[in-house]
Amino acid sequence: MPQLFVLLAAMLWGTIAIFVKQLTQFGFTEMEIVTIRVLFAFIWLIPVILLQQKAVSLKIDIRHLWYFVGTGLCSIVFFNWAYFKAINIMSISIAVMLLYTAPAFVAILSVIILKESMSKKKIAAIAVTITGCAIIALTGSGAQGEWSIVGFMIGLCSGLGYALYTIFGKLALRDYDSLIITFYTFLTATICLIAFFPFWKKAVALPLEAWLYMGGLGLLPTVWLICFILMDLRK
Repeated sequence: MPQLFVLLAAMLWGTIAIFVKQLTQFGFTEMEIVTIRVLFAFIWLIPVILLQQKAVSLKIDIRHLWYFVGTGLCSIVFFNWAYFKAINIMSISIAVMLLYTAPAFVAILSVIILKESMSKKKIAAIAVTITGCAIIALTGSGAQGEWSIVGFMIGLCSGLGYALYTIFGKLALRDYDSLIITFYTFLTATICLIAFFPFWKKAVALPLEAWLYMGGLGLLPTVWLICFILMDLRK
């Protein structure tokens, strides 16, 4: 059963690019799509929290707000913008590859922030990651519109932002349940973005199909994915 949850989560994650491409076609910018994702994810998380209210507490210490600024802004907002931007200016395969430089960033940041040791295996893994990225970048550079220096740097930023969620999340796990961290992460991101990127001004004139993609982005590759991961972790 745990393997099934992992498989379902991976499949849902793979649908992100579909939603991003479709919403881009409807005229939304990358930051508007990020706002759409975090807002609808927050809305979909509310019934999940209500179902779990006996098991988890929504109370947080005001001194710990920086955890959620870290997971919400420094990670979720930053990495989603960079990932969506990379998807739109390069091929999806290269954008995904650059996102998954995150483990290398995690290994480095863990030493700097969490004071973990840097083993020979970690150094070897980082070297392999860098080599793989370089090979894919070089082989992809010959295709028109498939690769660019700007796109490559933005793609690396998505990996860094994704890694930051692991770092801030591990710090937050000292005090809070993973579901609560997720809830406040999306709440923080929503509050910070919604005033600056009022996507609904465009959305009101769009067909139902656009709204289905908006709601789907928040549900399928976000909340459902999170739920499958949490179910796996709790097994």
